[in-house]
Amino acid sequence: MSTEQGPRPHRVLVLNSGSSSVKYQLLDMADSSRLAVGLVERIGEETSRIVHTPLTEGAGGERERTGRVADHRAALEAVAAELAEDGLGLDSPELAAIGHRVVHGGRLFTRPTVIDDAVLAEIERLIPVAPLHNPANLMGIRTARRMRPDLPQVAVFDTTFHTTMPEYAARYPIERETADAHRVRRYGFHGTSHGYVSRKAAELLDRPLAELNLITLHLGNGASAAAVRGGICVDTSMGLTPLEGLMMGTRSGDVDPAVVFHLKRVAGMETDETDALLNKRSGLAGICGDNDMREITRRMDEGDEDARLAFDMYVHRLKKYIGAYAAVLGRVDAVVFTAGVGENAAAVRQAAVDGLEGFGMAVDRELNAVRSGAPRLISPGFSRVAVAVVPTDEELEIAEQTYALVGPDTRPAPEGADFPVTPPG
Repeated sequence: MSTEQGPRPHRVLVLNSGSSSVKYQLLDMADSSRLAVGLVERIGEETSRIVHTPLTEGAGGERERTGRVADHRAALEAVAAELAEDGLGLDSPELAAIGHRVVHGGRLFTRPTVIDDAVLAEIERLIPVAPLHNPANLMGIRTARRMRPDLPQVAVFDTTFHTTMPEYAARYPIERETADAHRVRRYGFHGTSHGYVSRKAAELLDRPLAELNLITLHLGNGASAAAVRGGICVDTSMGLTPLEGLMMGTRSGDVDPAVVFHLKRVAGMETDETDALLNKRSGLAGICGDNDMREITRRMDEGDEDARLAFDMYVHRLKKYIGAYAAVLGRVDAVVFTAGVGENAAAVRQAAVDGLEGFGMAVDRELNAVRSGAPRLISPGFSRVAVAVVPTDEELEIAEQTYALVGPDTRPAPEGADFPVTPPG
């Protein structure tokens, strides 16, 4: 009898399902390379759009299609069709698993988790604390499970990295009974990114992650900071929702909670109106009308006072969190900038660190001005605290966590990575 086996599955499809979009990447975990990336957007509209880019040799360039994509099932069928056109179909025996980004895992999900019906039920139970994100994540998971019920599927949670916060950092100082009854506590977000860049920063510094104290700054349209001691998160700026913390593109970040009561009394604003104000009409956009840092810095250079105010407010709050986390950690080995603004806005990095020489932090203007997609130091050689730019790669992180959990071979997780198994059931 022949004992020959087919190729060992080593591909992971990563899905990030939003309310009206699906972002996806197909990765080959044999070498962590990308085979295809794409986006389905405006799901449910007549003007739906699919952008697919195969990255295998000789596959051709980007393809774009328009036309109605009725729902998430149709979106994933379109994704499968695009991949199949490149010989990378979802029915391939080389596909090992599907990894799903899930925004909120609450307190239960402290590590990547193989999805079963009980896991789905718990993600659904968390919808009240993640009403904008978890329903969309669930739609993507359920659709993918219907299409490939035989394939392992894994949930990787944005909140997982922050479940290590001590209780005194995770709790709000409100009545315990009320907080516990309604799961009101600080969960934190962008954890996949904070965990990834922490490890990459340790590699850049050529030091064990377990020995490092880091301040990681994920600065995109959403923005968050984390204090990371020895690879473990001890504090983060986002809380019950992604609204708390730093000033962001359209979100306010920290405000006096009494603002909500005041607007109710003097303006008659109901809960949904205030929610929309703080989440969609605040932050950079609320101050100057733009949430794109490139446009804001261009306007600043032309003397626009509203843009200058927005920039200064953004940097001021960033400095406050850097200082606060320096105090929390006691010793800082590196400050790490990542995500769209953190990786590309040299002016933000420079302004955020200027004046922090007393903390041992400085930025070299020439190094800071260099544009690169590689991890790099931007601090001068004499600086006691390293300042680094480390591009994030949340899709690779999700794929690695997924493959470490259900892949056919056992590869050691990267140093400092918390990828132990939460099995199904």
